[in-house]
Amino acid sequence: MRPFIKASNGVDIPQLGFGVYKIKPGKNGAFEQTIRAAIEAGYRHFDTARIYGNEEALGRAIANSGIPREDFFITSKAWTTDLGYEQTQRAFEHTCKKMNTSYLDMYLLHFAGPHYVKAWKALELLYAQGKIKVIGVANFEIEHFEHLKTHATILPIINQVETHPFFQQQSLREYMIRHQILHEAWGPLGQGNASLFNNEELKAIAERHNKTVGQVILRWHINRQTIVIPKSSSPLRIRENIQALDFTLSDADMMRIAKLDTGKRYAVHPTGYQVNPLYVKLSKIFLKA
Repeated sequence: MRPFIKASNGVDIPQLGFGVYKIKPGKNGAFEQTIRAAIEAGYRHFDTARIYGNEEALGRAIANSGIPREDFFITSKAWTTDLGYEQTQRAFEHTCKKMNTSYLDMYLLHFAGPHYVKAWKALELLYAQGKIKVIGVANFEIEHFEHLKTHATILPIINQVETHPFFQQQSLREYMIRHQILHEAWGPLGQGNASLFNNEELKAIAERHNKTVGQVILRWHINRQTIVIPKSSSPLRIRENIQALDFTLSDADMMRIAKLDTGKRYAVHPTGYQVNPLYVKLSKIFLKA
């Protein structure tokens, strides 16, 4: 049985999903083969976004799987250029059309960009209409939630943010727990950063469990009740990642990993700029959007 995290509205979200960031569709069929391998390995939660350029290919691969649509949990995101009341509704409908589905299991605002409050109102409407099961955000900081609280009827159910053992998001995480906002990790393996995978503590824990460092990191996320969406194009890695569900970490292991937090981001977002505190400062310009 694959683990689920229950959202504040009662919806069960598969805790271990599959991210498709940077996996590009092409004439060689590699994208379809990757999704097929993920489905065969047991993944049913797939995370995409408009900016990734693969919504249509993902929808087609899921439709071709022969597995009923309702057995999948599909997430996409509205890009910053689609933020606004009417604009976000149009972006959502366009995504559904591309993915050949009448609803999405989860839909997120990708950033707290211009007009994110109006965009959130659009998500509230789509949620009330039953077109989205879970509405949420990505890359939001505490100040964005605090501002949204003064305008929203429903608070975001989930926040997808960069999280890995070197950047554990502890203060934001504590805030989200208090407000029943689920924590979802993007870049959960640090986007393959060598310093993370070569960390001696993580390597020692992996050796004790006869697992890979990647499996230990994913298990750490799972033990923390974080939803996690690793990505890979390698059939071996795809299978290895889902095998993180086959063991657990001790409290002592978790304490050792907790000490690895540096508080520093290092993931790069698809726009090409670094997602760092400078972005957070710039985004405050839009707090009155």
